[in-house]
Amino acid sequence: MHQIDWIVLTIYLLGTVSVGVFLGKLVKNSSDMFAAGGQSPWWMSGLSAFMTMFSANTFVVWGGIAYEQGIVAVVINLCYGIAALLAGYTVAGKWKAMGVSTPAEYIDLRFGRGALHFYTWFMMVFRIVGTGGALYAIARLILAVLIGEDHPANTALSSPQLNIAIIVFSLIVVAYTMIGGLWAVLMTDTLQFIVLNIAVIFVIPLSLIEAGGFTGFLDAAPAGFLNATSEKYSLLFLMGWVAIHYFMIGAEWAFVQRYLCVPTPKDARKSSYLFGGLYLLSPFLWLLPPLLWRIQQPIPEGASAETVTRLSETAYILSCKAVLPVGMLGLMIAALFSATASMISSQLNVFSGVLTKNIYEPLAKNPTEKQLVNMGRLFTLILGLLIALIAIATPYFGGAAQLIISVTQIMVTPLLAPTLLAIFYRNLGVNAIWITVGLCFPLGILAKFTDVGSGTFMADSTFIGVILPLLIIAVILMVQRKESPGWEKVNDLKQTKTSLTQEQQPSSLPAKIVAVSLAVCAITLLILIPFNSENQAMLMGFGFTLISLSIGLFFFSQKKAKQISDNTK
Repeated sequence: MHQIDWIVLTIYLLGTVSVGVFLGKLVKNSSDMFAAGGQSPWWMSGLSAFMTMFSANTFVVWGGIAYEQGIVAVVINLCYGIAALLAGYTVAGKWKAMGVSTPAEYIDLRFGRGALHFYTWFMMVFRIVGTGGALYAIARLILAVLIGEDHPANTALSSPQLNIAIIVFSLIVVAYTMIGGLWAVLMTDTLQFIVLNIAVIFVIPLSLIEAGGFTGFLDAAPAGFLNATSEKYSLLFLMGWVAIHYFMIGAEWAFVQRYLCVPTPKDARKSSYLFGGLYLLSPFLWLLPPLLWRIQQPIPEGASAETVTRLSETAYILSCKAVLPVGMLGLMIAALFSATASMISSQLNVFSGVLTKNIYEPLAKNPTEKQLVNMGRLFTLILGLLIALIAIATPYFGGAAQLIISVTQIMVTPLLAPTLLAIFYRNLGVNAIWITVGLCFPLGILAKFTDVGSGTFMADSTFIGVILPLLIIAVILMVQRKESPGWEKVNDLKQTKTSLTQEQQPSSLPAKIVAVSLAVCAITLLILIPFNSENQAMLMGFGFTLISLSIGLFFFSQKKAKQISDNTK
């Protein structure tokens, strides 16, 4: 890495924390801390949800599948877009119209305290461990770029350099999440979206030139590389992937939080539509570099499984490193960090919110809003440190982290389908949770981690993870005719909030921050021109394009701010 790359990376990291500190002034109560006061613009909520789906796996796992198997990796990611559009059409607006301040409040009202504690502790353990694993992966990947793949710190299972990188990265995310709350999470996610796309879009034309253009890519693609499915990722798998992520995007707390932080149900639907639309358009763009890298650096004939894995996992970053000009590699590393930072900050905020609003507040004696905000920040710090410790310990788990992530994948539909479908069906009660989880969880473990039932339909993860829980819920709906007590409680809250709550107006501040950030990115690209003998025209073109967007967005935000001011008079 050149010195200018280090400077760009440092400026980005400092800027991220600065945004969190700046937005801390908006956090005056627990609603601001965990729901952005219901004033998030729908587009910011949608971009944040889009980034929440990203992590190190986006570059390591999906980039690796793209390099090894081809277009099927793009098709798998398109499933997220279909799932998000379905969630937007069916449930996103219903979450906002319900009147709850957190998804955990809905669980408490609809299913009772027992279900609340089950979901809180079960989901928190698995999500925090999974997040720690992602932090470990991205720290190792970035360290490989910073100090070289062959450095002793990267060839060892663990190292002081790796642990320092993990601690620094986690403290940065904890700092802006703890100070700025959900406002900081949403805003930094939006800025990370910008940085990610600037870096990736810059790589694409340079990689295409190296691969001989689209024609050269198509001509040189290995057999089956352009197929939409593969033996491992069949049409049945893709259908199951859509179903699993429909329930995840429609009911997992980090995504539900995005529906609750906007002013109206219509805004909630629009945010999910934006999320879905981006996932129908963008996967081909940000998976194109590893696809092209397969042409530039083919898998050697007779390569061992270990060699193929290593080539796949490093395909993304090596494809970028091969073509990026001086200074842009620092921006690309910032984008890699951004992907995982978005996921970490989302989990930190959602679970600190649950611990504060749904666990601490009922136990405390009428806590003030200041006390709730302080407790929320304390829980954020504790969870952040816990994630860092898990990331440091990940190499010593001997695969336990991957085991837990696999179990979480098995449990997505059994866990979330009862809570989502209970929005529509009044006779679904807490027993639907216990029966669905109680049957699907042991069967999933048995099928995935033992040889029992190997090769049978019952062992198929799509059946146990998607079809079986829905069949169980269908039977419960046919047998249980009595209305669940929680149905009336949720309806009462909805009617109360509808009659008492004045519609919030979206804040114009995020658009102004984005405009300023675009200008900073533009200036950065223009400053890099003298440091590069090649690609100067491209840097200049990108720079002036971003300046134009910045000016247009700033004046648009000024106009919207005036409209909001006039509407509130």
